[in-house]
Amino acid sequence: MADGGTDPAVFTSSTLPSDSRLLATVTNAYLGTRVYRDILHVNGVYNGAVGDTHRADVPSPVNVRINVPGEDGLTETFTLNTRTGTFSHLLQSPGYTATHRIYAHHSLVHLLAFSITIKRSAAKGQPVTVQLQMQFTPQSRDLDLHRGQDFQGAHYIYGQTLIPEVEGAPQPTVHMIWTPVPQAVTLPGEEQERTWEFLTAVAESEEEVKRCFSEGTSLIVAGSLYSSHTQAWGALWKGCRVDVDGPLPLRQALYGCLYYLLSAIPPLDSPDFLFHGISPGGLSNGTQGEDYWGHVFWDQDTWVYPNILLFYPEAARAILQYRIRALGGALKNAQEQGYKGAKFPWESAATGQEVCPEEIYGAQEVHINGDVLLAFEQYYHATQDRKLFREEGAWDVVGTVAQYWCSRVVWSQEEQCYHIKGVMPPDEYHFSVDNSVYTNAVAQRSLNFAADVARDFQIPVPEEWQEVAKKVKVPFDAARNYHPEYDGYSPGKPVKQADVVLLGYPVMYPMSSEVRRNDLEMYEPVTELDGPAMTWSMFAVGWMELKEIQRAQSQLSKCFSNITEPFKIWVENSDGSGAVNFLTGMGGFLQAILFGYTGFRITKSSLNFDPVCPDDISKLKVTGVSYLGSKLNFTLTKENVRIKVTQSSRDPQLSPLEAVLVASGQRMPLPEGQSVSFATAAGRIQRASAEPF
Repeated sequence: MADGGTDPAVFTSSTLPSDSRLLATVTNAYLGTRVYRDILHVNGVYNGAVGDTHRADVPSPVNVRINVPGEDGLTETFTLNTRTGTFSHLLQSPGYTATHRIYAHHSLVHLLAFSITIKRSAAKGQPVTVQLQMQFTPQSRDLDLHRGQDFQGAHYIYGQTLIPEVEGAPQPTVHMIWTPVPQAVTLPGEEQERTWEFLTAVAESEEEVKRCFSEGTSLIVAGSLYSSHTQAWGALWKGCRVDVDGPLPLRQALYGCLYYLLSAIPPLDSPDFLFHGISPGGLSNGTQGEDYWGHVFWDQDTWVYPNILLFYPEAARAILQYRIRALGGALKNAQEQGYKGAKFPWESAATGQEVCPEEIYGAQEVHINGDVLLAFEQYYHATQDRKLFREEGAWDVVGTVAQYWCSRVVWSQEEQCYHIKGVMPPDEYHFSVDNSVYTNAVAQRSLNFAADVARDFQIPVPEEWQEVAKKVKVPFDAARNYHPEYDGYSPGKPVKQADVVLLGYPVMYPMSSEVRRNDLEMYEPVTELDGPAMTWSMFAVGWMELKEIQRAQSQLSKCFSNITEPFKIWVENSDGSGAVNFLTGMGGFLQAILFGYTGFRITKSSLNFDPVCPDDISKLKVTGVSYLGSKLNFTLTKENVRIKVTQSSRDPQLSPLEAVLVASGQRMPLPEGQSVSFATAAGRIQRASAEPF
């Protein structure tokens, strides 16, 4: 490998990007900002009515740059270390170094912090002064801010959002305490090294913000604030790794994608954290007019979520709980559109009511309901967490979405099947079409899943659910042996993004290999080349299913044009337009590795695998796969697969796991702490008591 020992998890540059949107982000599940930006955002805090609702801008006290004016021979380096979740700026002269470090604390999510360290080469010398350039005004266009009394020598402001999302909706209050920032810091001549630490705490009550600030201050005094942050990141990476023996750009892309996605999820062991979902640009973006205003789309459920579920089901659960809390709004959406049940919004913020600025998307892009339910289904089969469904509202989501689909279909006397009319498919170039193949397929899957859960819980299954699932039209052209995108689609019509190809994965709609190939070949040449970044990853997954490795790699390579330097920020479109820090594209790319190269598929009774290994990758190791309460490591090469259960489920009702090879039927027990190896082949992980198919 010709990467010169470069650490793929550390991104370093001597310059910053000219486009400030492409600066690195420091984010946790509660707070997010781009480095050197004058605002930050808070989880779930929006301002503005309906289509104008957006993440509320909070002035950022961590928007500080270091500088040593008039110093000759200074070199500077900017680094994003994804292993530690830290951005740093290093100024280096022959006599000293000055380091500015910024981070959003991963486990103490109400804290943002930065530090300045000056270290001289000699034990003593002339004083060294570093200027701190701060652009901070305690004002916001979204909050009615007031100055409170200083607390422990720190400044304090608080204020409520100005406009509720809908009439009667809550208007959150933001409380912020931060350490005053001087214009400069000086290392005295008699000292060799000194560090200054600066803390910002944000919460939604005075009591909580003071408690969080005090906790952070105590850790600073103990010298452990930063180490507690890096330890939290270390624990996160320990349970979630994708290591490739292959090209450096691929390895860097994987670390970058995982860093930005992991930055967005609740910290481990925090089941009570009130999570407000993942928007396409993440918590660092989403101000008014930017990155879809911070709204939550199918991007969360279809593109980001499967990767999170595979590693951290507890974080996936928090995403589902966001949808459960939004059910009231979804019920209102359906009612306002004249339908029964629940219709999840195309764009969601705090209430679950539709906040899309353009009515047509909210009215027609109804596949969102199927996208949401597919996430619930994947979770149900991967975890068997029945408590979420029985006691905590997931069944209500499943049942009301099934009701919606049944009220949304109309019977076609001519075709003797149910139609879903007047929709916009994922391909947004087309609208007001009938029988979008993707929409109808996910509707069918929703209804089948609802019926399965009802049977599991011994709830009577409405005949209507089974009838509509059985007879909903899923368009198919028998002459050409492919799936038209919708009724009346003509081959060759341009397509905005991945649509029909999603039938194979993630929907797993039954079809022959020939049909799967025809769908890929029909839509690949007519799909917008500069369209949304997640598209080509799904074509890659399709070709991997068919073992067409070179064609898959050709599609996957297109994704790299959406990755910007030096901090691996993704842009939505390869021409640089659209959302930035585009988690959706990162999620699609990760799925191409985690569900493409491995062939992982979550089914009702097993975690299937069917590996492929391209020529430029000699080994792929996926650490921390979660399935039925166990944690597993998969190591794949062209020749062999090795599986190790590093932690077995602690649930006495769940039997141990075994691996079963499809071709031979060979069963291999998977006891904790031991590895099994076999020649690379398709197989499945299942409970040891499960009967062979």
